[in-house]
Amino acid sequence: MAEAVELEAGGRTVRLSSPGKVFFPERGYTKLDVARYYQAVAPGILRALRNRPTTLQRYPDGVAGEWFYQKRAPKSMPDWIPTAHITFPSGRSADEMCPTEEAAVLWAAQYGTLTFHPWPVRSDDVDHPDELRIDLDPQPGTDYDDAARAAHELRAVLEEFGGLRGWPKTSGGRGIHVFVPIEPRWTFTQVRRAAIAVGREMERRMPGRVTIKWWKEERGERIFIDYNQTARDRTIASAYSVRPRPNAPVSAPLTWDEVGLAHPQDFDITTMPARFAELGDVHAGMDERSYSLDALLELATKDEHDHGLGDLPYPPEYPKMPGEPSRVQPSRARKQAPGPD
Repeated sequence: MAEAVELEAGGRTVRLSSPGKVFFPERGYTKLDVARYYQAVAPGILRALRNRPTTLQRYPDGVAGEWFYQKRAPKSMPDWIPTAHITFPSGRSADEMCPTEEAAVLWAAQYGTLTFHPWPVRSDDVDHPDELRIDLDPQPGTDYDDAARAAHELRAVLEEFGGLRGWPKTSGGRGIHVFVPIEPRWTFTQVRRAAIAVGREMERRMPGRVTIKWWKEERGERIFIDYNQTARDRTIASAYSVRPRPNAPVSAPLTWDEVGLAHPQDFDITTMPARFAELGDVHAGMDERSYSLDALLELATKDEHDHGLGDLPYPPEYPKMPGEPSRVQPSRARKQAPGPD
C-alpha cells in the first residue's frame, strides 16, 4: 500500500495515511479518491457544515467493513478544529466537531468519514435550529420519481405558508431532502411541530401518495415525510456527503428545475467534481435569507383546534414528551386491548 500523502486545503496540510486502501470494492475507489472528491467540492460541503455540530459516519475499512457514528470529538482532533457542546434527548451531552475550514473535512476523511451529519443549528446557539429540514422518504412500492412529485407540491406548500423557499437535494439514495433556512427563534419542539403541519398539509393535497404515519405498517406505498428528522439529535446527511453504497453516490444539491429530471445515479464521487467545477455550489445563496415559521405554526394551531390533530409519536429512544400519543404500534395495541366482558 502506498505511503501517506499530504493534501493541501486552505493553507493547512492534512496527512492521509493508507491512501490506496479500497473503500468501494465494486468500483475500486480508494480512500484517496474520497479525499480528492472532498477537495474538489470543498467550498460546497463547508457551506453545508460551517459552524455546525457534526456527527461523523465513519467507515475505517470502507463500505464492506465495520462502521459507526462518531458523535464526540476524538482526543486526536487538532486544536484548530472547534467544537460545540450539545445535549442529547437523554440529558447526556458531548462536544462535537464544528467545521470552520476545508481542512477539517479532509481531516475527517483521513479517519474514514464518508458521510457528514450536521445538526440544524450553529455553534453559537445550539438550542434553536436555523434550518427546517423536510425528508421525503420513498416507502416500498414508491421511488425517486414519486418523491420528486411530492417535492414540487412541497415547494408550493412552503410558498403558501410564509413565502418560504426550500432548497432541494438528493439524499444519495431514493429520497429527496428539502432544507429551509429559518430564523433561529424556535426550539426543536416548535420546529418539529411546523414539520408536522407541513406533512399534514401534504397529506391533504396528495391523499394516497404522501403520509406522515410513524408506524411502517400504516404507511403503505406512499412517500413518508419523516417529521422526526427535526427532533433534537436527529440529523440528515449534508449536501455533498458521500453515501455508503456500492457506487459511491453523493447527496447532490439541485435547482428546482432539476427536481424530477436529474436522478440520484447521476451524482457520485467521479461525476460531482465536474459538475461543481462548471456550476459551483448551486445552493451557495442558501444563507442569504432566513424565514419565519409563524405561518406554519398557525397552521399547526388550526389543525389542533379545528381538526383535533395533536402531537405524533417520537422515536423510541426519546423520553416521553408532554401531549405525545402512545408509542405502541397499532397492531400491537389491538392485541393488547382488553376484550369485551
